[in-house]
Amino acid sequence: MEGFLAALVISFGVIFVAELGDKSQLMALTFATRFKPVPVLIGITVATAVVHLVSVAIGYGLGATLPTGWISLIAGVAFLGFGAWTLRGDRLTEEEKRKAERGGKSAVLAVGVAFFLAELGDKTMLATITLATQYGWFGTWIGSTVGMVAADALAILVGRLLGRKLPEKTIKYGAAILFAICGLWLILEALPQL
Repeated sequence: MEGFLAALVISFGVIFVAELGDKSQLMALTFATRFKPVPVLIGITVATAVVHLVSVAIGYGLGATLPTGWISLIAGVAFLGFGAWTLRGDRLTEEEKRKAERGGKSAVLAVGVAFFLAELGDKTMLATITLATQYGWFGTWIGSTVGMVAADALAILVGRLLGRKLPEKTIKYGAAILFAICGLWLILEALPQL
């Protein structure tokens, strides 16, 4: 149990600090202005748990890495597309507006897929791989997942508070800019790896 606790505490601390100011927090903030916080948090948690499970499997079992450069490049281009889509805007029927406000499965899926793609090859994934090689897989998996979700939960809280005080047009442009920043960030991270 001593090894588990060490892995849990160390991986929580490392990933929480690494996540502060990361693009994932910007994404969490952006999604929190569009969806209810619970579906956003569920999507983040599921995506993070899956990515970090893959990370610890790689770190603990194989010691290999994924071709992160191409994954980051594809995800970056996708986020630029998300930003353009946000600027273009969508026309929602009244029923679709009610569904979006409630959140639900579509919000969980959108957030989950976006976070899954963004986290593949991210520094937190690479840090989790490294931690798993040193501290074991289970404690590292739990600690890194909880650390990332906790950091992103802070961004969700900030996003919800801002969303109540800002006009819809400001949120729309802000979300588009944040998606573009995330996309460019991913592309810039990918270029040296290609």
